Amino acid sequence: MRDAVIVQAVRTPIGKGKPGGGLHGTHPVDLLAHALRSLIERSGVDPSLVDDVIGGCVDQVGEQAMNTTRYAWLAAGFPDSVPAVTVDRQCGSSQQAVHFAAQGVMSGAYDLVVACGVESMSRVPMWSNVPPGADPFGPSVAARYPEGLVPQGISAELIAAKWSLSREQMDAFSVASHTKAAAADFTAETAPIAGLDRDESIRPATTPEILAGLRPAFTDPGYARRFPQITWSVTAGNTSPINDGAAAVLITSSETAARLGLRPLARLHSFAVTGSDPLLMLTGVIPATEKVLRRAGLSLSDIELFEVNEAFASVVLAWLQETGADPAKVNVNGGAIALGHPLGASGARITTTLVHAMRDRGARYALQTMCEAGGLANALVLERTP
Repeated sequence: MRDAVIVQAVRTPIGKGKPGGGLHGTHPVDLLAHALRSLIERSGVDPSLVDDVIGGCVDQVGEQAMNTTRYAWLAAGFPDSVPAVTVDRQCGSSQQAVHFAAQGVMSGAYDLVVACGVESMSRVPMWSNVPPGADPFGPSVAARYPEGLVPQGISAELIAAKWSLSREQMDAFSVASHTKAAAADFTAETAPIAGLDRDESIRPATTPEILAGLRPAFTDPGYARRFPQITWSVTAGNTSPINDGAAAVLITSSETAARLGLRPLARLHSFAVTGSDPLLMLTGVIPATEKVLRRAGLSLSDIELFEVNEAFASVVLAWLQETGADPAKVNVNGGAIALGHPLGASGARITTTLVHAMRDRGARYALQTMCEAGGLANALVLERTP
């Protein structure tokens, strides 16, 4: 079996996902097209050589309907002979696109493939694809879980309660995310667009005192009666914000990279995807980490950098407790709490950030994992190439 390597990775700056945000005026197709165009320009490859474009997007409705990835490729001005597809594994959609792309290269189905993702949450708000009154689960799921599933915010509260995480711990983690992101230099990985050249959601002046003044975001009397263990500690400050953004990664084999004169940045070493309790929903990162390390034949101590998506501070803190990973190696340039979480773009965004961090810090092995709605998680091990 052939290997799969990343030869280029780029992302847009991440805009605030609301009217007035830096990317609100950019159609999601054009947003992803910009990332694709920047990827091809930076790599110098002939776009007609790309075998497929695999993109992630969560709310595939309205301006993000009709296979957004296909139209983004066309909007970028690239050959219409190149196909494209859009996938949905919720928050891990574009990480799954990276997995599919690499697995296609390794199997011999592709020689050169783009994995990417986009979400414009200011133009297509979260849950736009679930009209009022619609039931996305169906009667059989309702019968299996008669007490009902819960929103992600309630799952984050349940995780905080189960792992005895205090409001102070979660707020301190969030402050650290902003501090690290404010100190990081993302110039090499970003392609400015629409006058935006930086991530809009980073708040360098954030302090524990400021976050302590925020009210809990998900209080609900019904859930309070159902789950008396909840302490209502999850706030807008220790949760990822709503954002707009896009990212793209170019994947090929070492052999093809050499033939095209491309320099590999990292090898896609091992992959895992797993399911978990759909009530807690966001804890799949724990078994996914164990599974991908087992497949890689590596131990936790072999990993020099971790990226664990900061959907909620409670998710990463529970992951840290269960794995015993060194916090100093986790999200070294900040995470989604500071940078933002444009749902369908976040997987490819994290891969992009991680590849550049590996280069900057000389890390050999790195691990990326993301929790996803419905009780799912993806995990990926990268190995830096010489």
